[in-house]
Amino acid sequence: MSEASLVNHLHQLDQELDTILTSFDTSYAWNYGSVKEGLRDLYEKAKREQWNGTTQLAWDTEVDPEGEIIPPAINPLESYPPFRKLNERERARLRHAQIALQLSQFLHGEQGAMIVASQLVGAVPWIEAKYYASTQTMDEARHVEVFSRYLRTKLEWEWPINANLRELLDATITDSRWDFKYLGMQILIEGLAMAAFGNLYQITREPLLKELIHYVMRDESRHVAFGVVSLSGYYKDMPENELRVREDFIIYACELMRNRLVGDQIAHAMGWNPKEVQAVVLGSPPARMFRQMLFARVVPNLKRLGLLRPRVREAFEQLGILRFENDDPEAQDRALGLSP
Repeated sequence: MSEASLVNHLHQLDQELDTILTSFDTSYAWNYGSVKEGLRDLYEKAKREQWNGTTQLAWDTEVDPEGEIIPPAINPLESYPPFRKLNERERARLRHAQIALQLSQFLHGEQGAMIVASQLVGAVPWIEAKYYASTQTMDEARHVEVFSRYLRTKLEWEWPINANLRELLDATITDSRWDFKYLGMQILIEGLAMAAFGNLYQITREPLLKELIHYVMRDESRHVAFGVVSLSGYYKDMPENELRVREDFIIYACELMRNRLVGDQIAHAMGWNPKEVQAVVLGSPPARMFRQMLFARVVPNLKRLGLLRPRVREAFEQLGILRFENDDPEAQDRALGLSP
């Protein structure tokens, strides 16, 4: 490679990389016995359920990226006049854009999860948690691999990360406290992802994507449990001022995730008025239901951890998601065919 070619190659790599500064305490755990009940069982389950995305998914499946991968009836823009003016070719292109956008955010979220899991290996104070976080890092690498391959080879369209998702990932990755990494990733982002995966798994008509999502959900279900088990009892005797900081983070994160689903990226891509599109999406019954259902796992798990305190309850009431507080995430897993 010539010097000029090398310079160009390095410049391209710089454009593809995005670096943030992180700092957190790294802990050795010299007690190799069992000190956190439940983590060893999760680790054993993680070892049993490892899978190979290269060989266990039917990558030879033909996929029409402009086909009805998800039913058109749930399109939140169905009543929007500019959408109704589109011809069938333009509607097919929009369908392609919408599914590619959704899977792209899954992809970017999985890379964030991979980074956080790798941080937890060093940060968590129990050896079993280090074991499990190591398996989760592998899981997330596999998820990045399969979503990336599907986007590149089947949809041939990858979108940049949504600004709100990026903000929450950055906040989780850069925080120095290990419990914030659990809260931001295992409880909030992974909990939201499980709900989104479950919804897509139930409605998609594309067999390869359906199989891919089911494999990913098997892993993600354990990851959420990892957060719940690890944080169980941690907040019981925490000082009030410290608990308030956690409350602020939970409220901020949930509002941020709710506000990212307003159709702005699609609006810009289609040349539509973003404020008009936002108003239509916010008023769409399917979209409104989806935005709320995303929190069906987050709310009960926060309650289990003792974090559904008055300020959080008030914020969740305003978001319309407090009604999920008594839901059963394990029952949701069983309904999706995931083993306990």
